[in-house]
Amino acid sequence: MPSLDRRRFLRDAAATTALVSAGGLAATSATPAHAAPTAAASAPATRRAGAVSFRWWGTAGWRVDIRDRTVLVDPYLSRIDTGLFTGPFNPAAGLTVRTDVIDPRVDRAATVLVTHTHWDHFMDVPYIAGRTGARVFGTLTAYHLGLAYGMPSTQLSPVKGGEVLDFGDHTIEVVGSLHSRNPSYSVAFPGVRVSPPPRPATIADLPEGDTLGYLLRVDGGPSVYFTGASDVAERNLTGLAPDVAMVAMQSATTTGDYLPRLLAGLDYPKVVVPVHWDNFETELRNPPPVAPADRVRLDDMIAAVRRISPRSRVLVPEYETAYHF
Repeated sequence: MPSLDRRRFLRDAAATTALVSAGGLAATSATPAHAAPTAAASAPATRRAGAVSFRWWGTAGWRVDIRDRTVLVDPYLSRIDTGLFTGPFNPAAGLTVRTDVIDPRVDRAATVLVTHTHWDHFMDVPYIAGRTGARVFGTLTAYHLGLAYGMPSTQLSPVKGGEVLDFGDHTIEVVGSLHSRNPSYSVAFPGVRVSPPPRPATIADLPEGDTLGYLLRVDGGPSVYFTGASDVAERNLTGLAPDVAMVAMQSATTTGDYLPRLLAGLDYPKVVVPVHWDNFETELRNPPPVAPADRVRLDDMIAAVRRISPRSRVLVPEYETAYHF
């Protein structure tokens, strides 16, 4: 008889009594084609509903409000045109930060978590950190790129995986991860920065720079795992067992058994949220735009999650909608 995992038992027991909600309404009403059936039981009276909210900003970006503290994950709002979705792709596209788009959405931030330093994850981070005073966590490459942008070293915290950072009412565990591979079994803009380079000017000046995942645990709230790319070092996931996983969609089939390894490593989360499937070079407006080929990949991903982890709910998010787990 298999042994009983206490963490998983407690997590699953709590999750069966809770609803994933968007603005106080069942999230299934917002995405009926993709969300799995809602659990029948209502939330317990002791649950502090609304204390923690999660808003998707497209790509792998999130705004998380934990009472009076805001955590941002890969905040990319400028959504510049590089030709990635319309062709031809232009690696010399300039890094034009759209302050008119960022400022209304980023009124505050205490912490910024960077999974890797490609432009669609890192480009807006130096401006946001300068505007809010947020502390930026990321790889050593993110640290050196931050210095290249003129950020003070006291605002930059390099991490590499294994760190557990205590912020009082929540903790953030850093997890070593991997970037997805393209059809040529390579990575776009590979490389790291071991010293501050010249200030970046084009998207090619922002390399992948190694990849991280982050586990956010909120006291009296959910535990949520954030990915920024579709590969996984599953041995690094042992014991994390999050309630919710924000899972980047795979864009090529060169990474073997990506979803089976990821979901098993995370102990089959109760809620799986696909991310990084939208056309992130368009305006941030619902319904999120998706390229035809990516629509097929998204539908295939949803079907695969339901097959691999039938107890997991699948929630396909909309932009800037407040979700509570």
